[in-house]
Amino acid sequence: MNVKKILIILAIVIVAGGVVGLTIWRSQANVIEVTTTTVGRQDLTSIVSGTGQIKPKTYVNIGATAFGRITNLNVKEGDHVKRGAVLATVESVQPAATVAAQDATIEASKTDITSYLAAEQTAKANIAQAKADLEQKQLDFDRAKALFNDKLIAKQDFDSKKAAYDSSVATLQQRQAALAQAEAQTASQRGHMNQAVASQRANYDALDKTISRAPFDGLVTNVPVREGETMVVGIQNAEGSTLMTLADMSVITAEVKVDETDIVNVQLGQTADVTVDALPGRTFQGHVTEVGDQALLRTTGVATSQSTTGTEEAKDFKVVITLDQTPDDSGSSPTDALRPGLSATAKITTARRANIVTIPIQAIVQRDPIEEKELTANAGKPLKPVSASTPASNKPKPVLVQGVYVLVADRNKQRTTFVPIITGVTGATDIEVTGGLTAGQTVVTGRYKILRTLKSGTAVKINNIPDVVADSSSSS
Repeated sequence: MNVKKILIILAIVIVAGGVVGLTIWRSQANVIEVTTTTVGRQDLTSIVSGTGQIKPKTYVNIGATAFGRITNLNVKEGDHVKRGAVLATVESVQPAATVAAQDATIEASKTDITSYLAAEQTAKANIAQAKADLEQKQLDFDRAKALFNDKLIAKQDFDSKKAAYDSSVATLQQRQAALAQAEAQTASQRGHMNQAVASQRANYDALDKTISRAPFDGLVTNVPVREGETMVVGIQNAEGSTLMTLADMSVITAEVKVDETDIVNVQLGQTADVTVDALPGRTFQGHVTEVGDQALLRTTGVATSQSTTGTEEAKDFKVVITLDQTPDDSGSSPTDALRPGLSATAKITTARRANIVTIPIQAIVQRDPIEEKELTANAGKPLKPVSASTPASNKPKPVLVQGVYVLVADRNKQRTTFVPIITGVTGATDIEVTGGLTAGQTVVTGRYKILRTLKSGTAVKINNIPDVVADSSSSS
């Protein structure tokens, strides 16, 4: 009898358990599995990335300044040169001969000037002699005039003294004219010499242009010519018109392109980490020193203002990052290993926030808040279904806002409810929430296919097992 009672009790328990299990199974049959996260606080950094290449801030293409054959090429690619160093020379026979001929002309002019100066001195001496003779003739004439008036000398003697006096006056005037002529000749010859000196400066300039010197301390980055080749002047970008490229490596930049959707967050002075493909494992610190105003077509790199055809293709903006040159303990700069043209990637820090409310970016969806409120109130079912016969033009156009689905308890079930949020700084995987959520709430983060169609009021259950783990366990 006791055994029979026990069996009956066991049967009742099994049946009850089955009923409970069936009830639970039915209640969970329509429950969607979602992944979730708890809203928390953390430090967030917003980063904008761009790719480009290493460039010196200052570089110059040293072009040909004289036509002729290269007689000496004193540097090669990779050489460091100092300001004023002779980089190359071009044959200079004709300019040197012109300088020598002009030097001879200048020396001859100097000799002529010396001769004319001597003539001036002679003329001045002759004038002094003429003045002395005139004074003597003036005394003789005055004495003869007095004697003639007293009728003490004959008129013939008086006329002789007067003629001698007049002759002395004429002689003095002649010698003064000779001095003026000598001075004029000297001034004329000085003018000729100054003209020759001015021409010589042009000749020296032509001769100096056969010698190429470094305009600043720098690195030779490109030498497209060889010794013995002929240089051509005045043809831009033509073969033989550029001797070499010299880069000032004291200030190095990374010139990168940033997507048009991110450029609004980039500002001058922001810090950046630059990595170079050729130097793995090394990171160079820098700061933004230039933000381009012109949009560049991604396929061609041409500015949109210079494009002749309209296009809707993606665009980039140029951003220049100047690398820091802080020497290390050995006294060398960390950028000494860099070379112009190396591919580089820059990560620009556009914002930093400390201890802020954040959620994963993937949790954000766009929904109509009015519709979602109705669904929440009716356990996921619309309160007023729209008739199929209603014209599409009469249907109100929904206004979508960004938000997340928050889990709320409802009769031992977890249901979703849409909560509009206000966002701030965006990080690599998380985004700042400035309004709508508080720390500790549970929000739905996925999976992506579920979030696309998820509605408020939907019963869900949490399954935060990663897909890879779930797949491996099911296959085993």
